[in-house]
Amino acid sequence: MGAYGPIQEDFLAERTRLLQALERPENRGLSLRLIGALAFRTHCPEHGQLQDALGRVFTDIDFVGYSRDFQAIIRFLTDAGYDEDKMVTRLFGEGRLIFHDPSFGRHIDVFLDKLDFCHPLPFTGRLEADWPTIPLAELLLEKMQIVRINEKDLIDTIMLLREHPIGESDDQTISARVICRFASSDWGWWRTLTTNLDTVVEGLGRYQQLSPEDVNVVTRRIEELRARIDAAPKSRRWKVRAAVGERVKWYKDVEELMR
Repeated sequence: MGAYGPIQEDFLAERTRLLQALERPENRGLSLRLIGALAFRTHCPEHGQLQDALGRVFTDIDFVGYSRDFQAIIRFLTDAGYDEDKMVTRLFGEGRLIFHDPSFGRHIDVFLDKLDFCHPLPFTGRLEADWPTIPLAELLLEKMQIVRINEKDLIDTIMLLREHPIGESDDQTISARVICRFASSDWGWWRTLTTNLDTVVEGLGRYQQLSPEDVNVVTRRIEELRARIDAAPKSRRWKVRAAVGERVKWYKDVEELMR
């Protein structure tokens, strides 16, 4: 048993145990935020049941933190009852840590400072903008930066856009300002992001569990975001890269370990 009680078999109960532990006085300076499927569920209390209705299952728990808290993160999760994967720490410790659940065979991924899958998604200065997850704009970008987007990514994205409007702030709002900053400065980011937004719209009709209102709200919010992205001024670097287009690969391939 860890310092914060036993690890819970139910994913949502275990999420709650860890978040309550992070709120204890000794851990309040630790900037550790949920990402992944549980973050989407946590930030979508009204429409979280869409994950269940659409067959989304949880497989692990994901966090992002700052590399400056490297030792404190290891201390926190080992105190919580998890076993550090020291091989991963040696190989990838500058950017990623893995902790194994000795009770139920799951694991916790912790990414440090950024997600760097198909495109870089930095978090410097952004983890403080929300709790207990990363901000909503970055939650959306977490999924939209994956070139070969899959079913679970589509489900999480649909749920997020059903729950939250497009706007300017991070307060229960998907900040178009943040998203446009990525899409306007990096043509590769723009290409993957806009392609995936189109894929979400095209896929809505496959899910019979969605009501007409669900489909309309998600479609309208994607159209609003696309309009904001299209209207945002593009950088010179963006324009130069756009002239090359798809003749040159615009993304990184992602190894399975880093997914």
